[in-house]
Amino acid sequence: MKAIGVEAVNVTKRFGAFTALDDVSLKVRPGTVHALLGENGAGKSTLVKCLLGYNLAEVGSFIVDGREAHITQPQDAGRLGIGMVYQHFTLVPSMTVAENLVMARPDVPRVINWSVERARLATFMAGMPFKIPLDVPVDSLAAGERQKAEILKQLYLERRLLVLDEPTSTLTPQESQEVLGLVRSLVQAGTITVIIITHKLKEVAAFADDVSVLRRGKMVGGGAVAALSATDLTTLMIGEKHAPAIIERLGAPGATPRLAVHNLATLGDHGRPGLNIDAIVVHPREIVGIAGVSGNGQTALLEVLGGQRFATSGTIAIADKPYHARRDEAFALKVRVLPEEPLRNGCVPSMSVEDNASLRRFDRNDDGSPRRWLDRKRMSARAKTMIAAYGIRTPSKDVPIAALSGGNVQRAILARELDGAVDVFIVANPCFGLDVKAVADIRARIVAARNGGAAVLLISEDLDEIRELSDRILVMRDGAIVFEAPAGADAQMIGSHMVGHG
Repeated sequence: MKAIGVEAVNVTKRFGAFTALDDVSLKVRPGTVHALLGENGAGKSTLVKCLLGYNLAEVGSFIVDGREAHITQPQDAGRLGIGMVYQHFTLVPSMTVAENLVMARPDVPRVINWSVERARLATFMAGMPFKIPLDVPVDSLAAGERQKAEILKQLYLERRLLVLDEPTSTLTPQESQEVLGLVRSLVQAGTITVIIITHKLKEVAAFADDVSVLRRGKMVGGGAVAALSATDLTTLMIGEKHAPAIIERLGAPGATPRLAVHNLATLGDHGRPGLNIDAIVVHPREIVGIAGVSGNGQTALLEVLGGQRFATSGTIAIADKPYHARRDEAFALKVRVLPEEPLRNGCVPSMSVEDNASLRRFDRNDDGSPRRWLDRKRMSARAKTMIAAYGIRTPSKDVPIAALSGGNVQRAILARELDGAVDVFIVANPCFGLDVKAVADIRARIVAARNGGAAVLLISEDLDEIRELSDRILVMRDGAIVFEAPAGADAQMIGSHMVGHG
């Protein structure tokens, strides 16, 4: 198997009146790692979907391995040796790795001869630079091993050019280094070419050969990674120089706990253990970060605190008052939640930006007393204020919130949750998949809430984010808190505890 190159030539893609790609040309050299950068909505996903046959460009073409290619469906891309490893795992969790590999083949027989298939797999694995167990369910693998399995699947299907979409978003630092190192070794051996979509400029500097930057559907620059600094790339992405602000935590945490969780337990989920948390305590003017590999109970904890899952035992208290995550309690005790995937879990996609901005207090007067009729004038004024204060890019307050980009949905829900006094702020993966500018803005808002006196519980799979924002760090594994570290603790040490090697 030999690496192939690909070239996009004057590709234009429109969705109605919106031009997602405008005369984009890109050349990826065979046997290299090529980073594709850009803010949310810049056109990265659209370009990749055109290459993979999920979208059809109105203008332009692709040259694959030196020949013009006609890619009108994903099967065309597969036959040309082009595959993708997605941001979220796609293997069937309950099936073994071997079953996933065999079942992914387009020529899988109706009756599988497993003796023949195992021999074929053994020959294939003998040529791979890394090994994973083939006869265990995918769900039992650690996140790093699952990512390797996703890559193995593409290699087994004889893909010679791989698109990696945020490949380390759910991995520990050690796993990230290992997976990207293995990918790099395959590239250097001439086995594959890689296009990597990432927001992590450190990974670009460490593992990529070339880089291209999209902004608002246009190709705005790029070149050899060695010739471009992080500042150069950020400037290309956002169109102006951007120096990351120093986010300073002001004031010491209070002495009396504001949020206290004790002996919290839940039922298990799809073969995973339930929560078994001895204690989580967060004080005013304190950010407590929960670090952990995806799938170790973080979602269950968020759901319990947000009133979406029942606990089988344990207590939650806000300022020494029992808390059951009911809407009336959250309003009275000033508890706010920014959930992960807010478009799915924190708003009503078909409703307008204005209506979503008012979901928390549409039935309340300014003094907190209940009201029976909607005050449209007040709702409109509040939405306009939030849009201006949080820089929410929207055609108007009346468009469905689903029409906004991911970063602007996040800003809109953050504005709603931080509207008014906040005593406890529970936030999950607030910057997942967002661009540099949006990340800086949202992180600054979270720290500002902390500095204003809120107790903040930050649940994030981004260890850099946890280390940057937190006053204390708790590590979660298998539904339990297994380690506590101070602010700025060594990433490798925290990562070791995340995977059980601490």
